[in-house]
Amino acid sequence: MRKIKVLCVDDSALIRNIMTRIVNQQPDMEMVATALDPIVARDLIKKHNPDVLTLDVEMPRMDGLDFLERLMRLRPMPVVMLSSLTQKGSDITLSALELGAVDFVTKPQMGLQEGMEQYSEMIVEKIRIAANGRLRLPQRGIAPPPARITSIPLIGSEKIIAIGASTGGTEALRQVLLPMPPSCPGIVIAQHMPPGFTRSFAQRLDRLCQLSVKEAEEGDRVLPGHVYIAPGGLHTELIRSGANYHIRLKDAPPVNRHRPSVDTLFYSVAQCAGRNAVGVILTGMGHDGALGLLAMREAGARTLAQSERTCVVFGMPREAIAMNAVTETADLEQMSQQILNNVTGQARRI
Repeated sequence: MRKIKVLCVDDSALIRNIMTRIVNQQPDMEMVATALDPIVARDLIKKHNPDVLTLDVEMPRMDGLDFLERLMRLRPMPVVMLSSLTQKGSDITLSALELGAVDFVTKPQMGLQEGMEQYSEMIVEKIRIAANGRLRLPQRGIAPPPARITSIPLIGSEKIIAIGASTGGTEALRQVLLPMPPSCPGIVIAQHMPPGFTRSFAQRLDRLCQLSVKEAEEGDRVLPGHVYIAPGGLHTELIRSGANYHIRLKDAPPVNRHRPSVDTLFYSVAQCAGRNAVGVILTGMGHDGALGLLAMREAGARTLAQSERTCVVFGMPREAIAMNAVTETADLEQMSQQILNNVTGQARRI
């Protein structure tokens, strides 16, 4: 069996040692080398040709983002970022995902060695996903932003859009939301992301989009032209109060190992919105969201899945399609328009 070759770049000797031990305990992977900074890493990449690089976001001699940008331009390869749970760490990590990193793992704030060992299952799972996922290559030159949709036909306020995503989802969501017009229905999103990152993610999208984007808060009224990102560490549900939709947050156990869970959001949308909803499942590993999307379809909602060709990881859409939970698939580049076609009834119901 060919093993996944991993190279770890981190200025902490302790992290390099822990990562080496975690990786080498797996029968399907090996740590071929470690580097204390990107300068050393460049030669080791040439020598060992690793399948996956784990990269610290904050390092001396060369900024991790500068190194990542050069790497994805000159020698594209799957990268998993090791991020700190700080505002600066989340901002750098989100920038790294924009540059082409596949995913990230957060370092524990206290008890580094014990914490990293507890994260070992997550670390190796993300390395496997990175090694087998679809690498999103950087655009050459300045890529034009997606064409913005200026308006849609007048629709009722009862319409709602629910979106779920995981690995690769931050960039997929950016591409879906950028073209959306301010007149579109309210959008609720569950993206697998830890606490401390969802607020930065929402703020980032808010600066780019025509829509108003925020991290969801308890009791928020869901308004047209607004996007609500489920906060990391909490489940987000949609509830109905009279003619309005509101956000309810729950500190309940993880569902499908995730909190927020896409299934939790989709089940609530099926229950309170029914035929007035459009459900969308984007790139991600695992099956979270598939059963919830099926519940939405059975309640009369229109349901979409991202195409395999445009997913970083096709796991979540594949599971939903296999369950007959999806009314249509769409490439990421056409997803915004297809969502709006379904909202306005211009798409053919299957």
